[in-house]
Formats: sequence, C-alpha cells, structure tokens
Amino acid sequence: MKIHSEKNRNRGKIQSLISNKGYTIAVALALIVVSSLLIGYYFISRLPPEGYTTIYMLNYPEKKAADYPELLVINENSTFNVWVVVENHMGTRQSCEVLQKVIADMIPSFPVETDVKSSYAQTIENGEAWETLATVSINEPGSYSVIFELWIYDETGALEFSHNYCVLKVAVVEQI
Repeated sequence: MKIHSEKNRNRGKIQSLISNKGYTIAVALALIVVSSLLIGYYFISRLPPEGYTTIYMLNYPEKKAADYPELLVINENSTFNVWVVVENHMGTRQSCEVLQKVIADMIPSFPVETDVKSSYAQTIENGEAWETLATVSINEPGSYSVIFELWIYDETGALEFSHNYCVLKVAVVEQI
C-alpha cells in the first residue's frame, strides 16, 4: 500500500508541476505583452508632436485673459479694443489672417457665415506669436457675439479655416 500511495503522491506532484508550469507560461506571456505595449508607447510618445496654431484674446490695455468688456452702452463705451494673439507652432513659417465678425444671432456653426467687419493678416515665424489690437464697435442694442476666426494660407495660397476661433459675448444697451 505504501508503494501505491507513493505512486499517487508522485503523480500529484507531476500534475502540480504541470499545472504550475501552465501558470508560469501564462504569466510570462502576459509580462511579454505588457512590456511590448509599454515599449511601443514609449517610442510613439517620443515622436515629435504634430504642429498647431492657436488664437486667443487678451484684454486691453493690461493684456490679461480677464476683465473683457461684457456690457456696452451706446455712445459711451460701445467701441472697445482687445488684443488678439496668434501663435505658430507648425514647424515652419505660416501666413495667416484673422477675420473679425459680429453676429446677433446664435452661432450656428464655424466658420460663421456673415460679413467680415475687419481682417488682420501677418506671416509668423515658427515658435513666434503675433499680437494685434482689434477695435470693435457696436451701436445697436442687443446681445452679440464678437468672433475672431483664424484662417491659414495653404501651399497654393488659398485661405483655409483652421478651426481655431475666439468668441466674446457682449450685451449692448442704450443707457444704464
């Protein structure tokens, strides 16, 4: 009987080793897969970033992203200035144009289909920023959106909307 139980014990050890070997292989394969993903992510994240341009507004005269005009009174402060800044991070010189538009309705989509009140054009070197002082004048009561859209000249010289824009909401009243 001892011999028989000794054989059973050895079979149990062999089956235990086989099943442990299965776990070991599964864990090793999981580690290989995870390591491959981490190494791949590392190399992909080290690629140079895709270029971009950006546009933003700063108040006048402090050049801060705060205290924008919100309430305008006709014949008192219905004309105001804001700094419009465009940054080029495309990796090359960019020619661009900022279109200033004013709309009283809801903005249905961009680019806004309305008349251009003013436009500002400039060629900007890579890594540079261009600041321009935009003057806005609204003399009719109501709620308005002042929009600055960034358009980029493509390699053929045609203007393309960059999908970058700024919107300043203002209310215009006759008197306070």
